[in-house]
Amino acid sequence: MGTPEFAVPTLAGIIAEGHIVTAVYTRAPQPGGPRGLEPVPSPVHAAARRFGIEVVTPRTLRSADAVATLREFKPDVVVVAAYGLILPRALLEIPAKGCLNLHASLLPRWRGAAPIERTIMAGDLETGVVVMRMEEGLDTGPVALAERIAIGPDANAGEIRETLALIGAGLMTRALAMLEGLAFTPQAEAGVIYAHKIDKSEARIDWRKPASDVHNLIRGLAPFPGAFFEAGLGKRSERVKVFRTRIAEGAGTPGRVLDDFLTIACGEGALRVLEVQRSGKAPMPAGDFLRGARIAKGMLLA
Repeated sequence: MGTPEFAVPTLAGIIAEGHIVTAVYTRAPQPGGPRGLEPVPSPVHAAARRFGIEVVTPRTLRSADAVATLREFKPDVVVVAAYGLILPRALLEIPAKGCLNLHASLLPRWRGAAPIERTIMAGDLETGVVVMRMEEGLDTGPVALAERIAIGPDANAGEIRETLALIGAGLMTRALAMLEGLAFTPQAEAGVIYAHKIDKSEARIDWRKPASDVHNLIRGLAPFPGAFFEAGLGKRSERVKVFRTRIAEGAGTPGRVLDDFLTIACGEGALRVLEVQRSGKAPMPAGDFLRGARIAKGMLLA
């Protein structure tokens, strides 16, 4: 059970190890395509098709039909990786060996929907991925395997996600190989933090905050949904997404452009903007952006 690209290596790894995947559960196709009208299957859905595996896309798992459907597959174990739907107790009790979840944080820190983004936004220096046994609570189950990685000072969420996806795939295949003797350790009661879903309002850059906080926000939301600022470009105000920055020297009114290289003053310190994206255009280096954006020294960004 999985939906985004993060879960694809786990599916591929399970198949490569010779396990029989009787079905893949994923979120239903969402509108997309060139005009936003065509239903686009999730990355896991597309991968399952390539492997010739039956795909199930229930809108909910809290129904008698959902319980009956899973029971018909007679699973020994259910593997979950960023699926997006909550499994009720009736489903958790179906597989003989239980349900294993691959979670991208060092539990109990950052339980919930957006662990990678929240980890980076908080300025954490390390993160990891764990295999846990699922319970009714949100990411509360005991942990069997875990692996840690350091978070570089400029690493963004997309890069960390790719790394953890590959590590997690190996961790899950290890867990399945030793399933009979897999030992689980209850999570500590101290240190629980929830990684709530990212709200659209959080993506707007607040230059009044310290440069380190703004830097963490930008890399935590890159490449999606992307932190942004607004500036008058031509005859109108335009939203500009920022994907890469670095801490720089300088001070001034928060949001003030300090030089001709897009160094922006923050509440404490400053940031040099390195990569941006204008509306309707592809991401580009800040130098290319400045050649057409007419953002001059002294300008105030909102």
